[in-house]
Amino acid sequence: MSTTIHEIAPADAPMALLLLADPSERKVRAYLPAARCFAALVDGSIAGVCAVVPRAPGSHELMNIAVDPARQQRGIGTQLLTHVIDMYRREGAARLEVGTGTFGYQLAFYQRHGLRVFQIDRDFFLRNYDEAIIEDGIQHRDMLRLAIDYRQEG
Repeated sequence: MSTTIHEIAPADAPMALLLLADPSERKVRAYLPAARCFAALVDGSIAGVCAVVPRAPGSHELMNIAVDPARQQRGIGTQLLTHVIDMYRREGAARLEVGTGTFGYQLAFYQRHGLRVFQIDRDFFLRNYDEAIIEDGIQHRDMLRLAIDYRQEG
């Protein structure tokens, strides 16, 4: 299995994969046009995708990262996230942020890669999604905001 990461046009990002990480197609379609998208290709086919949007000057937000369920637990998500973290560091970004739920594997995934909590957005999932987002039998309510501050590294 050979995995490579390539930047792709937002229009080429597979919606089915993006919806695994963000179940609101309306929200995905709203941020996708402004995003830089990256695909993890395994033997020539897209196995994972992520989307990053600019925020304030020098600051970017990882809006979405998802891996095909049949190919999860093989390091593809880690390769995508590592690629994005390293690329923005090389490009001189000041900060990379992400929002995620207050529990679940995603939180540990981001923390393992050096992102740290800096804010809680209370009731984010209740305010911003029409349907409840349930994981492990628990409804997501609050969003944790995590970031890597590149200028504070070292």
